[in-house]
Amino acid sequence: MSKYDDTDSFDREEFTYSATSAYQPMKLAEALNLRADIRKFISQLSERLNLNARVQEGDNPSEKPATLLGELESASEALETLIRRINRTNCETVDGDGISIMDMIARRDALALKNSILRGFLSSASSKTDRYSLKEIKFVSTMDVAVIRKRTDWNAKKLRELDTSIQMLNWTTELL
Repeated sequence: MSKYDDTDSFDREEFTYSATSAYQPMKLAEALNLRADIRKFISQLSERLNLNARVQEGDNPSEKPATLLGELESASEALETLIRRINRTNCETVDGDGISIMDMIARRDALALKNSILRGFLSSASSKTDRYSLKEIKFVSTMDVAVIRKRTDWNAKKLRELDTSIQMLNWTTELL
């Protein structure tokens, strides 16, 4: 039985984030996971703060807003520190071809956006319109759908390769 199976032994202090947690040595991938955890934690703090912002006169909030605000402050500082370290690492770390992780991420994001737009265009260009008689208007594609589909398939392949390279660097790079 792990120490988290029993709710009576739950230690809340283990699940708060402080700026010191963002200074721990770790791999870039671990830092990215921690960043996601902290963002989720901050989002949950927001919900908890809103739930405890007002109570009926004479009642007590289920959690003290001042405590939650303190946790928000600590988590926000940890997030800022972690984001700075991640960005610094992404700028300074290069792959075997001398391309920085930051440049690879920019390329991936631009390629993903372009591919998303092309997929939407393909969906519109290749949709069939039912005609019930020859007198109804016939719609035709303005582009060769097969050519655009090949381009999106090539983009998707490049995206997978790029993402694999980024992930490999994330798990082998120490956070600066």
